[in-house]
Amino acid sequence: MRVVLPPDRSDTWVALGTDELPIGAAYDWAVRPSCGAVVLFSGTVRDHAVDDDGVMRTDVEHLEYEAYEDACIDVFRRIVDEVRARWPHTGRVALLHRLGRLELGDSSVVAVVSAPHRPEAFAAARYAIDALKASAPIWKRETWRDGDTATAAWGVGASAPVDPVAVPTADTSGTVASDASRPASSGPAAARGH
Repeated sequence: MRVVLPPDRSDTWVALGTDELPIGAAYDWAVRPSCGAVVLFSGTVRDHAVDDDGVMRTDVEHLEYEAYEDACIDVFRRIVDEVRARWPHTGRVALLHRLGRLELGDSSVVAVVSAPHRPEAFAAARYAIDALKASAPIWKRETWRDGDTATAAWGVGASAPVDPVAVPTADTSGTVASDASRPASSGPAAARGH
């Protein structure tokens, strides 16, 4: 499946694909006359990660992402629905994730939210990326360099997906808080390992 062009008649853009993520196009698409803020988060492949033993590894060579693709699109849409329930004046929302092999510096995930004002745009974008990581059935494989041999591990620190409604909203101080305006949901709200 390829990341497609932005939708012509929708304020929601969700996609998975193996192509480079269209970061500039996602930003441009999110700009609307009624929205004074656009927040774009891009998660990139870094050169370090914690392994299964809790050891910081500084020799990451690349990542590979796999997903249960049909389920991901449904989860992405549920996340967007929840963004709109928590922040009703949200303009456009894009959730895009790349699959396959990614090199250091490549963008693996993009969450874009436009809203009339900066606080709502930041809060909604933070929730969107947190919910994607906690809810979407996406797994990453980190490949490290050990001398002459590459080693790899799937899903380091991974946990079971949770319902997007159960993902808490970060408050303005940067700490994570439950959203008291939403009904409590069963299941852990632990972050996924991707």
